[in-house]
Amino acid sequence: MKQIQRDGLLVELIDELTSYGSWCGETHIQKATYFLEAMMGIPLGFPYVLYKHGPFSFDLSDELASMRADALLEWEIKPEPYGNALKTTNVSAGLKARVPRALARYRPAISFVAGKFGTRGVKDLEKISTALYVTNEAPGRGCEARARRITELKPHITLDEAKEAVSFVDEMFREAEPVIREIGET
Repeated sequence: MKQIQRDGLLVELIDELTSYGSWCGETHIQKATYFLEAMMGIPLGFPYVLYKHGPFSFDLSDELASMRADALLEWEIKPEPYGNALKTTNVSAGLKARVPRALARYRPAISFVAGKFGTRGVKDLEKISTALYVTNEAPGRGCEARARRITELKPHITLDEAKEAVSFVDEMFREAEPVIREIGET
């Protein structure tokens, strides 16, 4: 995927997350982008590692900084207890106009993920993104085995919380099937 397309999709994701009530901190963008790649199959090309709060891409973090430098994104200072948020600019609207086919192809997946993530907090995002990481690490493992793996990787997450996160990811996969299929057909 070309960088202009990728940046256009990231701008669309931030707009969608905002429309679903997210404050759009970098953690929200990181986790939503991870789901776009690891679940929805959008080839954005950001490598992820399991980090402090779940899957994290240093390359995505660098790309968001670059997009700020290019005036595609800007920081919005939020009051306590929230951290800073990223928001799109007038320049980013022009970028989206330059990638209509990529947006048309991937917009349903972006909207789907943004709808699932919009109002979730950082702690919840850590659990569900780690659940997706573990699910993709060992496909076919049962809920209990994946939940136990999460608690091994993240001891502060209880087994019940891990099971809930795995169930959420499994349900999200079921709900996403038609969208994933549509992406593959276009």
